[in-house]
Amino acid sequence: MKICLATILSIALLLGNSVKLRASVTRPVPSDGDGPASQVCQQCCQGPAAIPGIPGLPGPVGPIGPYGQPGSKGDAGPRGMPGIVGRIGETGVKGQKGEPGETPDDSNQRVAFTVVRTSSSDESTSQDSRLPFHQTETLLPGTSFDLETGTFTCRVPGTYVFTFSVLKNSNSGNLHVNLVKNNYKVISTYGETSQRGQLSGSAVLILQRADTLYLTMYGRAHSHPTYHWTSFSGFLL
Repeated sequence: MKICLATILSIALLLGNSVKLRASVTRPVPSDGDGPASQVCQQCCQGPAAIPGIPGLPGPVGPIGPYGQPGSKGDAGPRGMPGIVGRIGETGVKGQKGEPGETPDDSNQRVAFTVVRTSSSDESTSQDSRLPFHQTETLLPGTSFDLETGTFTCRVPGTYVFTFSVLKNSNSGNLHVNLVKNNYKVISTYGETSQRGQLSGSAVLILQRADTLYLTMYGRAHSHPTYHWTSFSGFLL
């Protein structure tokens, strides 16, 4: 609404100036040189300043210009100061010396034994009586064998070979001899009353630490102080 009023006022002023100009031109004026006629012409041509016109609408956006050239690489910044070196940690208290370890399974330790009986005879009336021995022929260091109970105890796990031989007389009745591992009868042998000779056997067994091996008998076993007819042997492969 304000724009329309301003436009009307501008047109009106222009028309008014046009009428004054025409009136001035149509009046008789002297034409002698640079006299009043020139002054009148100058007065009629210098009217009041018109009101500025309405600004035009913005023009369309121009096309995007070409990309500029990449700038040069900046200079490297100053090098930082080195950090502070940390303090050396405190030394802990040294622990106590541990107990000696057990021999590993794959060690080179050798285990072997051979034991014999030296008495003339020994009789048992129980199926689970252990056959005792009186003398060791071979007992390598680290080998555990109890002569009184006739028991071998494994300290080095591994694969072992065991053999035994027990003499039976023909007039001593029946005789049973067993190779026992941890209360399990691995091998059993039997001799009848009229039979005379050796009851023997052998076995290859894998033992763990603390396993036990021994012989049990039921009947009468014979031996000799010199000939050692009854024996028990074992060794680690």
